[in-house]
Amino acid sequence: MAILRPGAICSGGLVLLDNPVFIFTILIAVSLSIPPIFERIKLPGLVGLLLAGVILGPSGLQFLNHKTETMVLLSGVGKIYLMFVAGLEIDLSQFRKTRNRSMGFGFLTFIVPLITGMLVGRWFGFGWNGALLIGSLFASHTLLAYPIVSRLGVVQNEAITVTIGATIFTDTAALLVLAICVGIAAGNFTAWSLMLLLVALAVYSVAVLWGIDRVGKEFFRRSGDNEGNQFLFVLLALFVASVGAQVIGIEQIVGAFLAGLAVNDVIGESPVKEKVEFVGGVLFIPFFFIDMGLLIDLPAFLKTLSSWGLTLAIVGGLIGSKFVAAWLASVIYRYSRVEMLSMWSLSLPQVAATLAATLVGYQQGILTQDILNSVIVLMVVTSILGPLITSRVASRIPVPQPETDTVDELWRDTAGLEGETDDSAPFTVIVPVQNPQTERSLIQLAALLARHEQGRVVPLVVTRAAVHMDDPGLETSLQRGQKLLRRAVEIGQAYAVPLEPQLRIDDDVPLGITRLSREENSNLIIVGWSEKTGLRARLFGTVIDSILWSAHCPVAITRLLDEPENIQSILVPVRDLTAPTLRIVGFAQALAAASQADVTLLHVCLPGIPSEQMTQFEAELARILPPDSRPVCIDIQTVAESDIASAILCQAASRDLVLMRSIRRRTTGGLAVSDITTQVVKELPCSVILFGEPHS
Repeated sequence: MAILRPGAICSGGLVLLDNPVFIFTILIAVSLSIPPIFERIKLPGLVGLLLAGVILGPSGLQFLNHKTETMVLLSGVGKIYLMFVAGLEIDLSQFRKTRNRSMGFGFLTFIVPLITGMLVGRWFGFGWNGALLIGSLFASHTLLAYPIVSRLGVVQNEAITVTIGATIFTDTAALLVLAICVGIAAGNFTAWSLMLLLVALAVYSVAVLWGIDRVGKEFFRRSGDNEGNQFLFVLLALFVASVGAQVIGIEQIVGAFLAGLAVNDVIGESPVKEKVEFVGGVLFIPFFFIDMGLLIDLPAFLKTLSSWGLTLAIVGGLIGSKFVAAWLASVIYRYSRVEMLSMWSLSLPQVAATLAATLVGYQQGILTQDILNSVIVLMVVTSILGPLITSRVASRIPVPQPETDTVDELWRDTAGLEGETDDSAPFTVIVPVQNPQTERSLIQLAALLARHEQGRVVPLVVTRAAVHMDDPGLETSLQRGQKLLRRAVEIGQAYAVPLEPQLRIDDDVPLGITRLSREENSNLIIVGWSEKTGLRARLFGTVIDSILWSAHCPVAITRLLDEPENIQSILVPVRDLTAPTLRIVGFAQALAAASQADVTLLHVCLPGIPSEQMTQFEAELARILPPDSRPVCIDIQTVAESDIASAILCQAASRDLVLMRSIRRRTTGGLAVSDITTQVVKELPCSVILFGEPHS
């Protein structure tokens, strides 16, 4: 009888500990179950993944081993995928808006922590190369708190924009320092070899950034709407850049980050980007964090904490140096104290580049186990402290002034095509009526709005094309479509609005809808709710995802539990005073006027916001509301609540309809960030309409 090691499982003489399928199964199970548990207790999910790695690794149950080929492969892919996503998520448009100041703050928040880290390294006996690498770990940052400033509506504040833009400088510079340190550690280092390395790195960076950008744009143009091939192209670009970096003697994560920056401009905010981030965030990136946990030697980790000098120096040095950099930037650019603290807190978290570079330095023998353990403590502390401070101080930044004089201006120009709209064209609502169960409510909603705006309704059925136009299946689909359109006309006639039914044949249903919408210069598309939220929907998207991406005008995604005419009270959560939010207010006002309903505008702010700032927000919102020519009872309420979703659900309990903005799920460093809209929609007991902007 075989004697097993602790945690090993045998079956027919096969030790599952080294079986790739067994390892993959364990990793999937941990990635699925652990992060939600830690997020529920207000801790980052990645902390749970690290702890799971400790428990399952050599210091615990010994189910997983860092040195197995499967673990090396999956963790390696996760490491470069993490840096790729870090480059992919840098907002280049924000960087371009404040390029000079972003570079200025980027230099400050890079050089001050770099020098501080070098001093810490030298103090604790590291050579110049090791100290330089420790300094580079201080220099980068991960925008873990971006969703917080986005939710508060202060992303357009210059100080916030500058901090976001600075990420591209800090991460790139930190990875360049890593490449130099690894090159030095490889031996045979001379001034000439350093110069050759820098030249090779510069040429390689230009080749990746320029080459992938040019080739990618041409490939995407030629591939049209084939998202599968586009997805594979992005993955190919990632791994080619990573292998290329290794060929010229620099670390793979440098090439992965550069590939992320290059692909960033190619795919924009397309569905392909969401799929790339989804695959990484669900599969490979969690594997990397679990592997980091496997590297933690629990006795050595506890010893590092007990001899707290190094850990305290690293954590304190990072926090202090980032504060000094933010303070210097505020003095130079004359930012307020609140803006300075927001810049500091946004640049605190050390996750993506820091952990990846630490692992590389540890594997190359430049960094010790004590540094690895201290950096993990740094990651935990800053990933909790940074967002916590951001939520408290960024809420005190004044919300930017609205981009328009009144809500009416935005609502009547819902197409948002400056210089292309025709003021004499009627207000046009496109209504795809593919589902008989939702057809009546969609047509009624569209007819109410069109009647109020003196416009027209275009019921639409798109039939998927067949190989032969005389195919019996196509004929059956056309007959079904004609029946749906006749019924739509019958429903709409009661509202005395023009109805112009359209039956189209197209290879792609979503594109058929948006093509007709553009041809008709429509102001709004109204579609029925899709309950698809499973793996297939996340990987390949839904019809609504495709419509949102390709539409030129807003899309109202509806789940109506009663006829639109019976709606008497509408709740609209108002996050900020930007154009997309105000367009929803205009939609609510028009619907309320058409159905004789009341509107409540709910602004949920975090506790601690000064009362004068809340009063200012209410006053500014009241100023841009529709004039008295449209008699609608509109009430403005401001609530201070840390749990925004709960506040919205509490107010929605007595309402007939909730209007919310549809926002794509965003990831930070490849890890999913909770979506308030998703949580609210799941628990709402009433009707709901998600209002999606084009490319949202």
